Amino acid sequence: MSASSDIQAQALQAREAARAIAQLPTSAKDALLRAMAQALEDDAAAILAANARDIEAAAAKGVGSAMQDRLRLDDKRLRGVADALREVADLPDPVGQVTRAYDRPNGIHVERVRVPLGVIAMIYEARPNVTADAAALCLKAGNAVILRGGSEAIHSNTAIAASLKRALREAGLPEAVVTLVEDLRRETILELIQLNDIIDLVIPRGGEGLIRFVAEHARVPVIKHYKGVCHQYVDSPASLDLALDLLVDGKVSRPAACNSLETLLVHADVAAGFLPRAAQALRARGVELRGDARSRALVPDMAEASEDDYAAEYLDLILAVRVVDGLEQAIAHVQRYASDHTEVIVTEDAAHAARFVQALRSAVVMVNASSRFSDGGELGLGAEIGISTTRLHSYGPMGLEALTVERFVVHGEGQVRHPDLL
Repeated sequence: MSASSDIQAQALQAREAARAIAQLPTSAKDALLRAMAQALEDDAAAILAANARDIEAAAAKGVGSAMQDRLRLDDKRLRGVADALREVADLPDPVGQVTRAYDRPNGIHVERVRVPLGVIAMIYEARPNVTADAAALCLKAGNAVILRGGSEAIHSNTAIAASLKRALREAGLPEAVVTLVEDLRRETILELIQLNDIIDLVIPRGGEGLIRFVAEHARVPVIKHYKGVCHQYVDSPASLDLALDLLVDGKVSRPAACNSLETLLVHADVAAGFLPRAAQALRARGVELRGDARSRALVPDMAEASEDDYAAEYLDLILAVRVVDGLEQAIAHVQRYASDHTEVIVTEDAAHAARFVQALRSAVVMVNASSRFSDGGELGLGAEIGISTTRLHSYGPMGLEALTVERFVVHGEGQVRHPDLL
């Protein structure tokens, strides 16, 4: 069988499986998710051994420490993956929800009802937890999922998928509900994303090159989880202690995450009191700073920032810095360089906060809160399948509801539109 026919056959099996999963009652889906969580814990030794192979291969290729951190699993993280499945099981089922109901003058009763999308293809890199998170969310929303992870996590993804499939098998459900594509050639992605008569939605998560490739070649609708060039603006007036706490958390807590900070903007009136403190705190935690001339005047040993630095998603312990003359200049900078992911303003001026929120179109805007809260779990959605930076169907962190679509269900009592034709 050719690679082309093989991926099409897998997609067709997933479509058949989607019909089965769409008909499951909530109780059955929740029981399945809890069984999957238990399977991950039962298979922990095998999953962690597989992950160790991926980490060893990444180190041999010279992959940076931050990217290795995205790839790494340990006992605690794997428990967190299993717990995330249980959290999804505890969430309300969106399938069948009536989001709006009303009566028309002719007596027909109209409802907007959530139904599954069908088959969702998830194309992603590095993080093996995405394998379980995506499967759980798609399943709870009544969908089948086709998972195509990156080569750097192939052993981890295969081991996790094997545990999930075992739970499906033991529940008497088709394993194709969770389909892992193990053919890692780029041509396979191309084939997959052109199956518009089988697959209903593609969600790419990864580097800019992967997302551009998918967006440019797909015939299937695409929701892009684009790069996270996230900004924090320290306004005047602002609590500098608060600003420092948010900066350290946003940059250092997990620098390889898409919601980590990449650029710091500081109002000129508070720059002298803030930037030297910030530089000291960040450097103590291994962060490299790259700034404009005004920033370097206050922190003389800071490296010079290039134009590319302000558009960069470092995913590492590197931060671009710029001093601005005020709120409007900060907004203009974000509008020029942002990737529509997450922005933060630290301010004690409610009008400034409102202006910042109103002027920016990013998917998430924080007022006096860390960028690291730009996450489906932190925002109450449960495990997220991604953060959409595409204004289509869903925008921002995507949870269960984003994996359904609303259709019309109409109840009547024999009404016809043109009774004069009868």
